[in-house]
Amino acid sequence: MMISQILLWIAVTVLAALVAALARQVGILHERIAPAGALTLHQKVNVGEVASPMILTTLDGQSLTVGGSKRDGRSQLLFFVSPDCPVCKSLLPVFKSAARAEADWLDAMLVSDGDEAAQRRMVMEQDLAGIPFVLSEALGRSFGVAKLPYAVLLDEAGRVASLGLVNTREHLESLFEAKERGVASLQEFLARREREM
Repeated sequence: MMISQILLWIAVTVLAALVAALARQVGILHERIAPAGALTLHQKVNVGEVASPMILTTLDGQSLTVGGSKRDGRSQLLFFVSPDCPVCKSLLPVFKSAARAEADWLDAMLVSDGDEAAQRRMVMEQDLAGIPFVLSEALGRSFGVAKLPYAVLLDEAGRVASLGLVNTREHLESLFEAKERGVASLQEFLARREREM
């Protein structure tokens, strides 16, 4: 009986040491795998540049100004999508949720180009009524959009606050986080923090 108790205590001690070692390794792994922000590609504009104002018309026939200084102090989120892009379609619920959650300071809009009928079908299928939707190839070119889905966040002064390729909710939210922290991307923020340490 005494031998089995001693063996049991040895087993518990070994198990506790293994759990502690595993917890340490998880912590190290967590530090190595930083949060992924939106991927910034070789874009035509850089963070901090003022976006040239463009007056566009939405699918609903409303006039909309993109870029330029806002008198109401609101930022703009441009989400570039396509009806042929499965990742875009999977992120539309995330976009709608983010637009609702940040509605007190953010004007969110969808941007695409191409066949207007296909865009209108996507608006109906994805329940996007009420969200401004602009068809403009020139707007995409002005921000250097090469791959989709792509997002650009303009601050209240019309400057590019953050931008990049967004494939997940985390990528989209990283644009807001980058604006809040005053950096071009989360990768830049983490690199700065690492240099300061």
